[in-house]
Amino acid sequence: MEIHTRLDQISAPFPHACVTIGNFDGVHLGHQQLFDAVRRLAHQHHGTAVAITFDPHPLQVICPERGIKLISTYEQKAELIAQAGVDQLLVLPFTREFAAMAAESFVDEILLKTLGVRELVVGYDYAFGKGRRGDTEFLKAQGREKGFTVRVIEAYTVDDMVVSSSKVRELVAAGRMEAVTKLLGRFYQLRGVVQMGKKRGGSILGFPTANLSINENDLCPKHGVYVTQVVYNGKCYGGVLNIGYNPTFAEGQLSAETHIFDFNQDIYGKPIKINLLKHLRGERKFNSPAELAAQIAKDAAEAKEVLVAAEKEFLLACYDKYND
Repeated sequence: MEIHTRLDQISAPFPHACVTIGNFDGVHLGHQQLFDAVRRLAHQHHGTAVAITFDPHPLQVICPERGIKLISTYEQKAELIAQAGVDQLLVLPFTREFAAMAAESFVDEILLKTLGVRELVVGYDYAFGKGRRGDTEFLKAQGREKGFTVRVIEAYTVDDMVVSSSKVRELVAAGRMEAVTKLLGRFYQLRGVVQMGKKRGGSILGFPTANLSINENDLCPKHGVYVTQVVYNGKCYGGVLNIGYNPTFAEGQLSAETHIFDFNQDIYGKPIKINLLKHLRGERKFNSPAELAAQIAKDAAEAKEVLVAAEKEFLLACYDKYND
């Protein structure tokens, strides 16, 4: 997939451009319906599957007071869109000036002149442009007038839940990782570089951990202990993770600490990816390190049982297409 971050990087319209537009935060199963549609259309017409998205997320610019917490980083989003089979990704810088663009100008200057849209695929609730005037009915009318087809993809549901980014955020915050997995079509993933911690995990508790810093402004799962898969250097390992403030040691700093099963490599300063499978329990303060160590041993045993029960899904989630 080729990524463009400016319009002038596209020198000519794409052959029979089949285009979809959206924020695509999380690239959940609803978004994947859009990508499937443009990919099929592009294949049918020997054309080009194109996705348009925005950076930063429009709500971070228009309504910063809402403090929207994103499911995926820009890098994750681009990876997942590429895995969905899109040929070209246009990432438009979102500013207040861009938000004020008239819907007709967006169609004329970007969809038609730059991309050469022939087929447009949008979600049922999509709207853009000044005053959100560019809704699905507007786009259909523009298509009839200017010679492109508009297909509207209806809401996608799983277990009677409409799949949406806001629903995924709600479930992540509640620690309902099994439901999150169903809506994303994959495990929710944390990424980061392993930080130097207090080294208590191994020396005091007997459970060495890989520590990631968590930004409180980012989407953070419910505090507590999780069953995890840890992806490092192309290999996948089971593990148990604690997200929280380490109340037993009264640290007061939010962190994610993962004990990786059957692993003894030095990975300080190395990037890892952590898939969250299941929330086991909430974070709590223990009376002593020994009491905490005993609980971690119980958590690890329970986590291993979960991983054995989900061995097939465990292996599938370690494929490169999910974790590279």
